[in-house]
Amino acid sequence: MSQFFHRLTDDQKQALAKLPTPYYLLDERAIIDNLAITEKLCQASGAKALLALKCFATWGVFESMKPYLHGTTSSSLKEVRLGKECFGGETHAYSVAYSEHEIDEVLEYADKIIFNSFNQLARFGKKAAAKNIPVGLRLNPQTSNSSFIIADPARPFSRLGEHDVEAIMAVADSISGVMIHNNCENTDFEAFNQSLTDIEGRFGELFHRLDWVSFGGGIHFIDPDYPLDKFANRLKDFATKYGVQIYLEPGEASVHQGAVLVTSVLDTLHNGKPLAVVDASIEAHMLDLLIYRQSSPLAYVNDTAYDIKGGDFDGVTADETAVRIYGKSCLAGDIFGDYTLDEPLQIGDKVAFGNAAAYTMVKKNWFNGVDMPSIVIIRQDGEVVVQRQFDYDDYKNSLS
Repeated sequence: MSQFFHRLTDDQKQALAKLPTPYYLLDERAIIDNLAITEKLCQASGAKALLALKCFATWGVFESMKPYLHGTTSSSLKEVRLGKECFGGETHAYSVAYSEHEIDEVLEYADKIIFNSFNQLARFGKKAAAKNIPVGLRLNPQTSNSSFIIADPARPFSRLGEHDVEAIMAVADSISGVMIHNNCENTDFEAFNQSLTDIEGRFGELFHRLDWVSFGGGIHFIDPDYPLDKFANRLKDFATKYGVQIYLEPGEASVHQGAVLVTSVLDTLHNGKPLAVVDASIEAHMLDLLIYRQSSPLAYVNDTAYDIKGGDFDGVTADETAVRIYGKSCLAGDIFGDYTLDEPLQIGDKVAFGNAAAYTMVKKNWFNGVDMPSIVIIRQDGEVVVQRQFDYDDYKNSLS
């Protein structure tokens, strides 16, 4: 994350210093660094890439992202509408379950629609076909690459997709494609490759009857050590073998290290170790840290850049010299992490937490009425733009 700080010019630092915290700071240049890799992969493999709006939907930067991606994929009516209206390109619709009252509107925006189950396909598939919208089905291959059971689509008793090969073959004439999302932050190409080989062994006959296959997201191919050429060749070979168009749905891979959450230190304490409280909250503003029991990486403090992964989320083993940074909500475990810094934190210090683009702004909430971070964007040309600020009326209107 130090690269994020080192990109900031003196003029940008001066402009940011005038802004009240907290705020999400997005850098279009950092996002485009990721998307350039995606573009290279697509050119080499013939795959198409769709932004996963469930992960990142900050439409204020969509104009800079459009040249590198082929469209969007969604998980709800509101997301598919946002993709159609604000991004364009191909607009894929998916939901764990559509309701009767929303399906017609979904079909107004969708270029493809993927149903999660046989029941959903039976209820709504003919409506889509009548509008000449390609219909897909989500497969659950019962194999996955995920370090977190909470995010594992192939977990026992999963509701995410259909797995019975014989039953799927029976509806093959009703679909033109499938979606297989069974990776989560997978940086291991060989694991992906082996998993795909296993999937081909089960569903190969089906793939020959399809026009397109989506491998979903969760494949961290932007990692510097990821064998991009091998990945591209694997995708290309698969597409050639079965005569299908491959889709990828990068979310985190599109915006990795593309934003920081900038906060201010409000208070310092000592209780067996140094403590600090900042004007943001993981429960309200970086919820995945709480869900996955992780600490936030630290990007910079004032004018000092850091590349620290915060340690010791639960405080089981305490380094008495490292400062523990808390959020300002009432939750006892509202902890950003433990950090060993060059200098003790002081009230008023600016603390920026890294990798704050993916699954943050799409999950932010008004817990405790804590101030919602503004959304600030550094454009490709270096201009600092305050995209959105939130106030009491936003808080009040969200409640009734």
